[in-house]
Amino acid sequence: MTNSESAPVEFDVSKPSISRVYDALLGGKDYYPSDEHVLEHLRETMPEVDELAKLNRAVLGRGVRYLAGVAGLKQYLDLGAGLPTMENTHQVAQSYQPDAQVVYVDNDPIVLAHGRALLGENGLTRVITADLRDPAAVLAHPDVQKMIDFSQPVAIMLVGMLHHLHDDEDPEGVVDGYLDAVPVGSHLFITHFLHTGDESRALERSFLDFLGTGRFRTREEILRLFRGCELVEPGLVPLSHWRPDGIVRDKLTLVEEIIVGGIAVKS
Repeated sequence: MTNSESAPVEFDVSKPSISRVYDALLGGKDYYPSDEHVLEHLRETMPEVDELAKLNRAVLGRGVRYLAGVAGLKQYLDLGAGLPTMENTHQVAQSYQPDAQVVYVDNDPIVLAHGRALLGENGLTRVITADLRDPAAVLAHPDVQKMIDFSQPVAIMLVGMLHHLHDDEDPEGVVDGYLDAVPVGSHLFITHFLHTGDESRALERSFLDFLGTGRFRTREEILRLFRGCELVEPGLVPLSHWRPDGIVRDKLTLVEEIIVGGIAVKS
């Protein structure tokens, strides 16, 4: 892989990482005692929290299949991409569009270390260490400028990430920062924790206490993140109901209720 970030990667394992906690919930092994402490408390609050991560990962694959196979997009900015696992964005997109270009962005340096190994032979994909909360810096990054043609439609992916931004970090403004840089016809892909009542508040408290982030927002708050865009069918729905591969239950479990998502087109 040709990557501008070729220096040795260093990271602090004494502090929990969103990427590593999420990877552990998916069955990965790249986590440390600080992350395990968070995992224990999340599972105490909601034993099904592992399923929450799996629902989010599964919809990523279905969403990218839509973006590449139906919408025909060839450019992807995957913000807060996390550690590589099965059905990564570039693998799905390039199975439909062999010349699709993908840039993964994460602020955890361990993602860069793993990305180098995964993408060593893939010249159409880059991984960079940057903070998605600073759209200007991300968009100005040399690898982003090299890989993404901002005169053509781009998929802006914020899958499972905006709920890790506190209200004072202006998630709506962050989304606007990316959407302002891309043309009409670009797509916005968001999944987000949904406030459903006391159960979701208890899980939110565990996230905030032990990981430091994890904001459960109302449906109206999440819909505002899509302002300036038109949601494609089926709209903003529980992840298990977003273009499922098979038959799904009408009656949702609690864990299915508390995470929703959608894809919208910039108009």
